[in-house]
Amino acid sequence: MPRAYTIAPAIPVELDGFRVEHDPTHERADIVLCRPPFNVIAMPQRDQLRVAFEALDADPAVRVIALRAEGEHFSSGGDIKGFLEASPEHVADLAFNIAAPARCAKPVIAANRGYCFGVGFEISLASDFRIASETCQYALPEQRLGQIPGSGGSARLQKIVGVARAKDMVMRLRCLPGRTAFEWGVATECVPDADLEAATGRLVDALRGFSPLAQRTATRLLNETEDATLSVAIGLEGHAYSRLRTPADFREGVEAFHAKRKPAFRRN
Repeated sequence: MPRAYTIAPAIPVELDGFRVEHDPTHERADIVLCRPPFNVIAMPQRDQLRVAFEALDADPAVRVIALRAEGEHFSSGGDIKGFLEASPEHVADLAFNIAAPARCAKPVIAANRGYCFGVGFEISLASDFRIASETCQYALPEQRLGQIPGSGGSARLQKIVGVARAKDMVMRLRCLPGRTAFEWGVATECVPDADLEAATGRLVDALRGFSPLAQRTATRLLNETEDATLSVAIGLEGHAYSRLRTPADFREGVEAFHAKRKPAFRRN
């Protein structure tokens, strides 16, 4: 499956409302929202977040990307005033920017605590995994402004929870606690607030234990067949499966299984 981008863009030196951290030991990169106390996501920040995800996805030293935030809240949402000042052309790109995690071939984990509203929820929904702390509150409150979610929130949410529950959140502004989000399938895990960072680290380490090639293939396959019919999705799955039989990782995995040892997959 073709990558969305073939040339990695450079991450800007001056970042608006977030920073990028690298952990070479764990082959991990973190995008950290850092505009306390509520980590409001400004208009220019959306463009930069897209660029950061694209660059990290193309970085061979990075296996897993984590999206997290400083403080007690992931994000209360977007900069409301910025919507009135943005051009129609800029607003039209919002969903594309916030969908950057979904275009990554590498796993993206969103670690959510406290407020996870509006665009904060939308970019988390675009991630592969959501770990919610017990303090987490998910919401799409755009109706209060006479608007609707504009960066994929209602569409992605409906895919996960169904139309009835999506309407309850979008039209009635229901706030979804972390524990309920886990029960509804929105969150992959729900953990005590103090355990959020450790739970994220455990998931990073678990994902790093698998073949990078197989993992990238699975990520892209699942993302790109979400709207496909069952027969088309099965056909693409079979095609991807057959291609993975050729690389050395598959042979290594089979031999390690029979030898009852840990496989030594190629890094890339």
